[in-house]
Amino acid sequence: MKSKETIQEDEERIRKWVRELPDDKRLQFFKQAEQELKDPDTYAVLNYLFIAGLHHFYLGKWLRGMTNLGVFTAGAVLLFTAFAGTGLLLMIAITAVELRDLFNSQSVVQDYNNSVMENIYHSLTKD
Repeated sequence: MKSKETIQEDEERIRKWVRELPDDKRLQFFKQAEQELKDPDTYAVLNYLFIAGLHHFYLGKWLRGMTNLGVFTAGAVLLFTAFAGTGLLLMIAITAVELRDLFNSQSVVQDYNNSVMENIYHSLTKD
């Protein structure tokens, strides 16, 4: 995971690029960015309410979301068997991993949005 300073520098670099675009391209950039950028608060709420990894689906990280959901589900199922201790450990482990994302939700989503904006910029300037 990138540091907050690196993420801020990336965002400032992209903003500088966008300011240098011609007016029509800059308008196109903002229209497309408005549709594709993600909200850090929505990400945090999904993480807080559904610890099972649904916030990863919000950012399009399907493999990580499916892994988290699978581990969480396996832990929940094991709670009702003779392996309840293992199930509890799995649920504690996935919760610990997801708490890191919850506390860093602003940075995680800002880094994702930087990547989206950079892709939009490059798609507009390659013509």
